[in-house]
Amino acid sequence: MIGVVAKLNILDGKQEEFEQVAKDLMAKVKANEPGCLTYQLYKSKKDANGYIFMEQYANQEALEAHGKTDYFRAAGAKMGGCLAGAPDVQVYDIVE
Repeated sequence: MIGVVAKLNILDGKQEEFEQVAKDLMAKVKANEPGCLTYQLYKSKKDANGYIFMEQYANQEALEAHGKTDYFRAAGAKMGGCLAGAPDVQVYDIVE
């Protein structure tokens, strides 16, 4: 399995817009990607502009397929206007 943590900082006043796009994306991922085992957005308790996506994929192919979906690309374009900088995306291998 592969884990992904994507850390995002959102511009002041753009949190609601960002969350709506993210919720729509989460619903589409959960409905259409059986190889994506977890796809959830979390908001920081300490930083009103800090968010992370925590993701888990069955394998590399599922991760690559996720990035190629039309809805992921469309959401990325919409989220871009909400971001206060580039996302910090970290990819991990599971330790068993």
